[in-house]
Amino acid sequence: MPRPTGLWLALLLLGLHACAPVEKPGPPPSLIRLQTQEFPQFADALDYEGLQTGIEHSLSYLRRLPPETEMVYGADRYTASRLMHTLEAFSRDIALRPSPEALNNILRQNYWIYQAAGSDSHGTVLFTGYYEPLLRGSKTRSGQYPVPVHSRPADLVEIDLTLFDPDLKGRRIVGQYTGRTVLPYPDRAGLRAAANLDTLAPPIAWLADEVDLLILQIQGSGKIALPDGRIQNVRYDGSNGLPYRSVGSLLIDQGKISPKDMSMQAIRAYLRDHPQEAQTIVNHNPRYIFFKPSIAGPFGALNQPLTPMRSIAVDRGIFPSAALAFVTTRVPSVNVRGEIEGWEAYGGFALAQDAGSAIKGPGRVDLFWGDGARAEKAAGHLKHPGALYFLIRKTD
Repeated sequence: MPRPTGLWLALLLLGLHACAPVEKPGPPPSLIRLQTQEFPQFADALDYEGLQTGIEHSLSYLRRLPPETEMVYGADRYTASRLMHTLEAFSRDIALRPSPEALNNILRQNYWIYQAAGSDSHGTVLFTGYYEPLLRGSKTRSGQYPVPVHSRPADLVEIDLTLFDPDLKGRRIVGQYTGRTVLPYPDRAGLRAAANLDTLAPPIAWLADEVDLLILQIQGSGKIALPDGRIQNVRYDGSNGLPYRSVGSLLIDQGKISPKDMSMQAIRAYLRDHPQEAQTIVNHNPRYIFFKPSIAGPFGALNQPLTPMRSIAVDRGIFPSAALAFVTTRVPSVNVRGEIEGWEAYGGFALAQDAGSAIKGPGRVDLFWGDGARAEKAAGHLKHPGALYFLIRKTD
């Protein structure tokens, strides 16, 4: 067979090139490193109060990781050891509570700053709030407290798919083990209708109604005031693996609450004023959370205590866990009567110490407010745009 001429060879190579798979560009980075002139003006609205405590909790988490564990900052990678170095150095930098001018000089000289791309690739991040609710309940079922707070079911399993295929890194599934196979776990409505749920997942407490249970499950942890005066802390211990669906959005879509009036307080009021609709509306969210008793709390996704106004929930799949962050948004000013008097600009340092089923993508942050009436009011009404930054110490 004659060898192909130069022309035929060129055409053959061109054909092969045309048949080759086209590599699709990956998603844009979630964090973008800024030039020094692009840095925001740093100032801590709380005068560093509680920040050292939050830093220690992040360090406690990082010390349990292999030092070479990689953390992703957009297109860059840093080790867990480098994050520890950043937190330790920053802790020393703020020990004397520097003025904003001194602080900005320190950060410009010694730190790289990354900004979250946001939901629009221009840095716009939606901030919401969460808190630790205090609910009335009992350790035993009664007419006053008929709604169970379930423990983790005996047949619930979580499977790390990375163990089966490296291409599925970071993917996990939740299922119901039947003895021979694993099936999807039932949704909220299916679980509440299951006759054997109290046997598979013995309740650790009982609440007054479905509204209290929904609030506890949305917040992920809480305190239950028992009839004898004791307080029972409860914390997240798994879910049925289904995605969160917003009850608030449903009530807006149905015209039952206006967007400008939407808050956790508004949801609570509507459901309690319309008890005949409560179960159907609550079941709109198929996700169901299971709990366990806790000596203290609340704890975040890193199994570390959360610090009010210093702990934030972010998407751990794209942002570095335990990392030092800086946030800017607007927060409510709440008076002693629990009324919102207005909104003010807020800037403060925080730590990425938690996650949430509704906190997905580079454009969402949940700010932890702590407990009490002020925290409940502020967290329930916060839904404002802002910006999110992450800091990493330059090598010395």
